[in-house]
Amino acid sequence: MQDIFRHIDDHLNESLAQLTELCKLASVSAHPPTADAIAKTAEHVSGLLRDLGFEASILTKPALSEVEGPAPAEGSGSLGGQAVVYAEQPGRSSRTLLFYDHYDVQPAEPLELWSSPPFEPAIREGKLYGRGVGDNKGNIAARLAALRAWKEVRGELPCSVKFCIEGDEEIGSPQMEEFVEEQRGLLAADACVWEGGGVTWEGIPQLTLGVKGLLYVELAANTVNRDAHSSYGTVLANAAWRLVWALASIKGPDERVLIDGFYDAVRRATPEERAAVEAMPSEEAETLRSYGVEEALTGVRGLDYRLRHLFEPTATIDGLTSGYEGEGPKTVLPARAMAKMDFRLVPDQDPDDVFAKLRRHLDSRGFGDITLRYLSGERPARTPVTDPFVGVVRQAVMDTYEREPIIVPSMAGTGPLYPFVATLGLPTADIGIGYPESRAHAPDENIRIEDFRRGAKAIAALLGRFGEG
Repeated sequence: MQDIFRHIDDHLNESLAQLTELCKLASVSAHPPTADAIAKTAEHVSGLLRDLGFEASILTKPALSEVEGPAPAEGSGSLGGQAVVYAEQPGRSSRTLLFYDHYDVQPAEPLELWSSPPFEPAIREGKLYGRGVGDNKGNIAARLAALRAWKEVRGELPCSVKFCIEGDEEIGSPQMEEFVEEQRGLLAADACVWEGGGVTWEGIPQLTLGVKGLLYVELAANTVNRDAHSSYGTVLANAAWRLVWALASIKGPDERVLIDGFYDAVRRATPEERAAVEAMPSEEAETLRSYGVEEALTGVRGLDYRLRHLFEPTATIDGLTSGYEGEGPKTVLPARAMAKMDFRLVPDQDPDDVFAKLRRHLDSRGFGDITLRYLSGERPARTPVTDPFVGVVRQAVMDTYEREPIIVPSMAGTGPLYPFVATLGLPTADIGIGYPESRAHAPDENIRIEDFRRGAKAIAALLGRFGEG
């Protein structure tokens, strides 16, 4: 592998330049006005793959109207259904490795908090800054660097390779389950490498095997036909209070979700998953320090902190708005209040089931007047710690980092992993170029160039070991 690794080192600046060009494209899936940038990015990514000898095509997901389940939120029809870049190339081995990535990025706002323009990537002190450099365009570029090294040094890939690169991940991957079902023959493979991962605070590589699911909803209270003078608080219902009371019924001060049946489907961690978490380093001190707090919720620490973070579902208020929010006073009784919430779900919770339980919960507690809208949902999934593919990835990571990786049974975040695991039946692992201060989704998103170099080498080593069988 040393000749492959040398190629990655010798062509590092070219790979970073390629990543820089990719990150100049403002492919923000949450903003309908950027549809042109989304389309250009899909074409750009297709071109990069064709340059490496892949047969690449741009596919579309099923239309929103064709998908069964809860209706999409009002006004969301312009979101979703972005093109999927599909590519394939045969290799020396008939075994096929599928890479899942996404070319869309989060909005860059608030722009004033960036040290340099988000879509003008800049290198400072060994780091590359810009929207998408880590999540997820940097991982795409690192994987292309590994493939280029194999092609130019050895003349062929060590195994067959496929790519599925979508443009909707940052808005919940609508229709991805339907797309995978529709294209299951095209996407057939022996294993899958997920979009990205990285190293711990101490620089230890992580190998992640699952994701939480997600239910994202909007709740609204409407009480009177217009905002009123606050003196009418004696006789008119205040929408803000109405919504606050409804929200307070969903979760208690002990952080326990109060929706009837919410925890019924939660699957216990297997002994192997629990053992993997027990072997993980304790990093809560660094995480809490990074966020400027001294103690985690409920005072949880050590192993209990890790078990809670990875294996328990959540209920989070993401945003609240009502009444007057400008500078100075304005005594007003709000006619409308709105909140956005997400529920991070664990196997075997289902977002549609949790949505129905939330509706029943509100109705049974006297909040039938609260409007509830389903914005997006994804199911959780995990690959077993004992799957043979995990051992192959582990060895490839050791080839690169020369140290044992940490096995993480599931990340605390969400992605459209479920159809790849459940529909395609693929063991899936997540390795990548990130580190704890990459600031994904936040201003000054960045990667360390050394992490990019090592991440590309890890993919190169994995291709070789996977091709060997």
